[in-house]
Amino acid sequence: MLDKLKALTKQLKKEFDVYRLVLKHPETPWIAKCFLGLAVGYLLLPFDLIPDFIPVIGQLDDIVIIPLLLYLALLFIPKSVIQVCREQIHQQLHSN
Repeated sequence: MLDKLKALTKQLKKEFDVYRLVLKHPETPWIAKCFLGLAVGYLLLPFDLIPDFIPVIGQLDDIVIIPLLLYLALLFIPKSVIQVCREQIHQQLHSN
């Protein structure tokens, strides 16, 4: 179980790095940058739009809203941009 958690953490860090590069890429459309920015902003908010004390819905908002914003952003980002950014991260990981 600990190995799975470590692998998941490593994958999430890698994806975060990819999205960071995608945000900076000149071919990333502004609408995708907005959705990615909203996802990161929502994740970093010190409060929830739907309070956690509301049963079920309060806990599910983070699980639904952030992936939805990421999904919407990915719809607008050209696949070539994502591939280039993934390759850059892959090269950085293997050069260290």
